[in-house]
Amino acid sequence: MAVGISEVEIIKPRTDKREYRRIILSNSLEVLLISDPDTDKAAASMNVSIGYFCDPEGLEGLAHFLEHMLFYASEKYPVEDSYSKYITEHGGSTNAYTSAEHTNFYFDINADCLDDALDRFAQFFIKPLMSSDATLREIKAVDSENQKNLLSDAWRMNQLQKHLCSKDHPYHKFSTGNWDTLEVKPKAKGLDTRIELIKFYEENYSANLMHLVVYGRESLDSLQSLIESKFQDIRNIERNQISFLGQPCSNEHLQILVRAVPIKQGHTLRIIWPITPSIHNYKECPCRYLGHLIGHEGEGSLFYILKQLGWAVSLQAGEGDWSFEFSFFSVVIELTDAGHDHVEDVIGLLFKYICLLHKSGVSKWIFDEVASNFLFCIIEDFGMNKLLTYYLSVKLASICETDFHYRDKSPPIYYTVSVASNMQIFPPEDWLVASSLPSKFAPSTIQKTLDELSPENIRIFWESKKFQGYTDCIEPWYGTPYSVEKITASTIQQWVEKAPKENLSLPKPNIFIPNDLVLKTVQEKVKVPYMLRKSSFSRLWYKPDTMFFTPKAYIRIDFNCPHSNYSPEATVLTDVFTRLLMDYLNEYAYDAQVAGLYYAIHQIDTGFQVILVGYNHKMRILLETIVGKMRDFEVKPDRFSVIKETITKEYENYKFHQPYKQALYYCSLILEDQTWHWNDEFEVLPHLEADNLAKFSPHLLAKAFLECYISGNIEPSEAESIVQHIEDCFFSGPNPMCKPLFPSQHSTKRIVKLERGLQYSYPVEGLNQKDENSALVHYIQVHQDDIKLNVKLQLFALIAKQPAFHQLRSVEQLGYITILANRNDYGVRGLQIIIQSTVKDPANLDSRVNAFFKMFEAKLYEMTDEDFKSNVNALVDMKLEKYKNLREESAFFWQEISNGTLKFDRKESEVAALKELRKEELIFFFNNYIKIDAPERKTLSVQVYGGLHLAEYKKVADQDGAAAQTYQINDIFSFRRSRPLYGSFKGGLGQMKL
Repeated sequence: MAVGISEVEIIKPRTDKREYRRIILSNSLEVLLISDPDTDKAAASMNVSIGYFCDPEGLEGLAHFLEHMLFYASEKYPVEDSYSKYITEHGGSTNAYTSAEHTNFYFDINADCLDDALDRFAQFFIKPLMSSDATLREIKAVDSENQKNLLSDAWRMNQLQKHLCSKDHPYHKFSTGNWDTLEVKPKAKGLDTRIELIKFYEENYSANLMHLVVYGRESLDSLQSLIESKFQDIRNIERNQISFLGQPCSNEHLQILVRAVPIKQGHTLRIIWPITPSIHNYKECPCRYLGHLIGHEGEGSLFYILKQLGWAVSLQAGEGDWSFEFSFFSVVIELTDAGHDHVEDVIGLLFKYICLLHKSGVSKWIFDEVASNFLFCIIEDFGMNKLLTYYLSVKLASICETDFHYRDKSPPIYYTVSVASNMQIFPPEDWLVASSLPSKFAPSTIQKTLDELSPENIRIFWESKKFQGYTDCIEPWYGTPYSVEKITASTIQQWVEKAPKENLSLPKPNIFIPNDLVLKTVQEKVKVPYMLRKSSFSRLWYKPDTMFFTPKAYIRIDFNCPHSNYSPEATVLTDVFTRLLMDYLNEYAYDAQVAGLYYAIHQIDTGFQVILVGYNHKMRILLETIVGKMRDFEVKPDRFSVIKETITKEYENYKFHQPYKQALYYCSLILEDQTWHWNDEFEVLPHLEADNLAKFSPHLLAKAFLECYISGNIEPSEAESIVQHIEDCFFSGPNPMCKPLFPSQHSTKRIVKLERGLQYSYPVEGLNQKDENSALVHYIQVHQDDIKLNVKLQLFALIAKQPAFHQLRSVEQLGYITILANRNDYGVRGLQIIIQSTVKDPANLDSRVNAFFKMFEAKLYEMTDEDFKSNVNALVDMKLEKYKNLREESAFFWQEISNGTLKFDRKESEVAALKELRKEELIFFFNNYIKIDAPERKTLSVQVYGGLHLAEYKKVADQDGAAAQTYQINDIFSFRRSRPLYGSFKGGLGQMKL
C-alpha cells in the first residue's frame, strides 16, 4: 500500500494535458505517476542513488558492472535475457547508465504492454539472479566497453582531470571498470567478484534510495495500483543517503597548467575552477548568468574577439561536473594553430572579460534575459543509449516561461529519465521545471560565484599533439601523456597585462525574443504535405500544424546545385562555402538560437541545405538575413584560412573514428554512386585557397533548383511569399545570379545493385593500427522500396534483433557493440549486423554472423502463431505511434520528399500490409532473401582489421577472392563502375512524381 499521496502541486506547462501524482510506497520508494491517455509509448525510469563513487577500493567499476548484471535474469524470470527480449519484441528499447552518485535504469514499450514490462523491470530490484557464468561473460562486456573508449579524447581528458585531484576523494576514481579491475586483481587478492557484486547490491540497493517515474496511458489510479503491486517488495534496508564530503581539489591541485597529448589533431584549452555548487541556488542561477555572458558569441563577446584575432573556433562556458558538495565551472575553447601559439593571450583576454564583469556589476536586465534550462539529452551512439546530462546554459529569461510552457513534447523514455533524475535533486513541486525558470534575482549569489573564478583557484588543461615528446607523466587508466606546471596568480596577471587591447563588451538586448505567440487559423485540416507552389525554380511542399498547436514552424530548403559535387575539389569547396556562411552569420544570429530559433546551413549530396526551426514570429527575419548573406557572399581570406584549418584537422582525424564507423563509411562508399573517397578530398584540400572559392561560389549558384518544405504555424500565403522572396533574390532581374536547371541536370542519388547469389567482401586495414578493435558490417541487400517487402524485412529485424544481440554479444562475447538493424539507402532496403571486437578478426566475426542465421532458422520455424501475431502487433503499434513534435513529423515527410518516394501515407499502407501478413510468408521471405544460400541473397561483408588482427588481414589481402560464390572487392571505384544501379525515384523537373 502507498503511504500517501502527495498534496504538493507539481508545476507543469500550461499546455501539458498530462496528469501527475506523487506517491510513496510503504517501503519508502518515491514514485511519480504520469498519465497520458494520448501516448503510444509507455516508459519507466528507476534512479538509484548509488554510483561509482561507492565502488569499493580495488574493485573499480563495480557499480557500473552491477548495472550490466541486473539486466540478465531474476528468480521470477530466470530465462537469461527474457526482459530485454520482451521489451524489444513489444516495440521498445531499454538501457541504463552509471554516473558518480546515481545509476539509472529505463525502458519504453508499446503502451498496452506496460503491465508485463513493469513486472519484469521490478525484479531488477527485488530478486535478481547473478549467475557465475553470466558474471564472467559480462565482465568481458564491460572490458569491451572500456576498450572502445581507450582512444576517445573525451574519456581520456575527463579521466585526466579526475586523476589530478585528491586520491582520497571518490572523484579521483576510474568509473568504467575493465578485465583487470573486475577479474585479475580481485582474483589475485583472493576475492570472488560475484560474491563482492552480490554484497555490493545487498548493502546499497535500498528502496529508500530509489526514485521511480512511470509513464502510461492508464489513469492515475490504475497506474498507482500497478506500481503498488509490482514494486512494494523492493527491500528497504534504511540505507542512509550517501554524501561525499570534502572537495576533490586541495591546494596542490590548484594553480596548475597541465599539458596533455590527445589522440586527435587539434588544440583545446580548458580553464576550470572549483566553485560552490549552484544547485543550492538553482532559482538564482549564478552559473547560468555567468555562462551566458562568458559563453556569448555576439559582438564584443570574448569569443567574438578571439574569432576576430583568428585564435578560436568555438567557446563554451558553464557548470560541468557537480554534486551537492562540489562543482566545477569550465570555459572550453577550441583553438586554431595561431590560438595555440597565443594561449597566454587567450587566458589573459578571458580574465579581462571576467574583470569587465566585476566592474559592470550584476545587472538585473541581464538576469531577466538569462535563463538556464537543465536538460537531459540522449546521446545515441548507434544503439548504445548511454544517457548523459549536459547544460544548455544560454536561453532567455524573458522567453524562459514561454519556452517552458511551449516546450516540445519529448518521447516518454527521455522524459521519464530526466524527471527521475530531477527527483533526487529538486523538491517535488520543481520536478518538471527543474532549474529552467529562474525566479530570484540575487546579485550577491552571482557575485560570490564570480569571485570564485579567480587566478588563485584555477586549473588549466591544454591539449595538443604538439606536446608529444615533451611530457613526463602518464595517466594510468587511459595512458594519456601529460605534464604539470605550477602557475601563480602574478603570472596570470602578467598575461592579462600583455593581452591585446581589444574592446570587450557585454551583450546588447536580444532582438529575436518572440512576442507574437498567436496561433494561425488552419483553414484546411490536411494530414500530409501538399504541393503548394511549383515553378521552374522551385517546388514548395506545405503542411499546416494540425497536431501540436504551438507557435513554431519548420522550414527546410535544399539548394540542388549540379556543380556542387562534380569533383573532389567542388565537394570540398561547397563544404567550405556552407561553413563560411555559418561563420559570417554567427555574431548576428547567435541571439536567435538563444531565443529558441535554430538554424543550420550544411552540405548535402546534391548541394547544400538551409534549415530553420523554432518560434515562427521572427523566423522570416532570420531567413531573409541568411538568404542575403548567400546572395552577397564574399570570401574573407582570414576566415577562409580558419575554416580550411578546421576541415584539415577533421580529415586528419578520420583515422581515429571507431572501427565500426569506418566499416559503415566503407559500406556507404561501396553502395552510393557519385561519392568521393575522403582521402581524395583530403588530398586536394591543401591546394585550395580563398581565390579558388571566390571563383567557385558564383559557379556553384549559377544553376540551382530549390526543394522547399514549410510546416507549422505559418499560413499558406506566408509560405508562398517566403519562397517567392528567395526566388526573387536569386533568379530575378536582367542578369540573375542563378538560372533554373535543365531536366537533365537534376541530381539523383543511386545505389549499386549487388548480384544475387554472390557474397561480396571488402577487407581493409583499420586507419589507426593503435586501435586494437576490429569491426564488421555484414550487409544483406534485399529490395527497392516495396510496401509488402518493407514490412517483411522490418518484422524479421524486430524478431531477430534481440536474439542476435544475446547470442553474439551476451553468449559469445564478440564485442560490446553488437547491433542488428534495418538499413535504408535512398529507398534501397536491407539488413545489417554491426560488430566491433578485439576477440575475433572480421572474417571470423562474419562466420559467426552466418552461424547465427543458421541457428535462428530453427527458431523462426518454431515460432508459435501467438508469438508471430504478438510481433506483428508490436510493429503495428510502433508504426502508428504519433509524432511527438513538429521536428519528428517534418523529418518523416522530408525523407519521402528527399528520396522522391512521396509515400506520405506510408505508415498506414504498411500497417494494412502487416495485418494481412501470414507467418508462412515471413518464413518464405527469410528462405528467399536472408537464409544462407538463399536464392535472392545479396551479401556485402565490410571488414575493418584493427591492430590485434593485422596478421589475419595480410592473409585475407593475399587471397585472390576466387572461391566459389565469393567476390573480394579490392578497388571500390572499379567495383562500383562494374555494377548496375537501382533506378532513382526522383526524376528531373516535370518528371517528378506528384
